[in-house]
Amino acid sequence: MKKLDIGGLYLGFVPQQMARTNFEFPHDSDEHLATLAGLPLHHCDSFDRLMVAQAMTENIPVVSADVAFDPYPVTRLW
Repeated sequence: MKKLDIGGLYLGFVPQQMARTNFEFPHDSDEHLATLAGLPLHHCDSFDRLMVAQAMTENIPVVSADVAFDPYPVTRLW
């Protein structure tokens, strides 16, 4: 698999792009964790399952090429 070329140094790239695009990471909330606790175990990666719970709670898509997200009721982009 080919790596993403960001055209420069990584240090500072993500915060700069987040500020430029008004992107924010969803912070864990009780609602996210309650959704997480009720998820079926289609996918065993705990970080990915938290992303699914956040996406479901916030009604936002998951950006991933991983088809393991597909059994969950979220829109997967990529």
